[in-house]
Amino acid sequence: MKTTNVLLLVVLACPVFGDVQNSNRQAAPLEYDGSVPKPTVSEIAYGTHARNVLDFWKAESDTPTPVAFVIHGGGWRGGSKERLNRFVDPNALLTAGISIVAINYRYVTDTEKPPVKAPLHDAARAIQFVRSKANEWNLDKARIGAAGGSAGACSSLWLAFHDDLSEPNSPDPLSRESSRLSCAAVIGAQTTLDPQQMVEWTPNSRYGGHAFGYSSFQEFLKERNTIQQWIAEYSPYALVTEDDPPIYLAYGSPPSLGNEQKDPTHTSNFGVKLQEHCEATGVVCELVYPGAPEVKHDSPTAFLITHLKNP
Repeated sequence: MKTTNVLLLVVLACPVFGDVQNSNRQAAPLEYDGSVPKPTVSEIAYGTHARNVLDFWKAESDTPTPVAFVIHGGGWRGGSKERLNRFVDPNALLTAGISIVAINYRYVTDTEKPPVKAPLHDAARAIQFVRSKANEWNLDKARIGAAGGSAGACSSLWLAFHDDLSEPNSPDPLSRESSRLSCAAVIGAQTTLDPQQMVEWTPNSRYGGHAFGYSSFQEFLKERNTIQQWIAEYSPYALVTEDDPPIYLAYGSPPSLGNEQKDPTHTSNFGVKLQEHCEATGVVCELVYPGAPEVKHDSPTAFLITHLKNP
């Protein structure tokens, strides 16, 4: 656990991971860290936007492999798929026989209403695309687990809890594929996009308004009652039901509910409240932070290996 906690603190301190305030800042480097193997195929389009691209690493196997589906962080305003190794250990996954997908997606600066619809629906479309490649890439459609950090973690949880977005009668073959996950393992997740819940859990909360088109958290909180329908559709906490898959939540510091936090955007207060909700609903939810009790997996990668290889 000691090594994992240090890693979490380093990741959460990264500027592309945190509460991004400036969508015009310098773009993340478009190269993978030297420790990351070269993708089997790269820059594969799964949609029509320039950022609708993914990279794929094929695990060696005679039988269809599970998939780790990685969504980068950056406040839905920045970041790139090349940050893969901040959220999972790609070498460990491939050695375990798990193929990997890392995606880019539209930022909230694009013109969807609400803005957060763009990155979330792009992630769902990418999963459908990956399932459509099952035969070509030797994948097991029934074993896809998501991973990511911060905004990518929130996106992963949204996918895990949302009803299937497949349209069985669609003329588009991709739309007929499922968007559901078999598990999710995330770092520094915002588990709710309801500003009222945020300030009740963490009084100095400041994140989330941009997801719905607001320039400040104060405006977001003031207008909360006018966007209840959007919150119900896009906040992970609001979507939890008993048929949802197992979840793993990792944070870099212990919780302190009801108190201001040094990093309110990635506080483990988010994790405590989601775990309570999941347990009451019957959904498995493992919560990890420094000093956490009953830790079974010391990293998102370990959790993914357990749940994708032994579903």
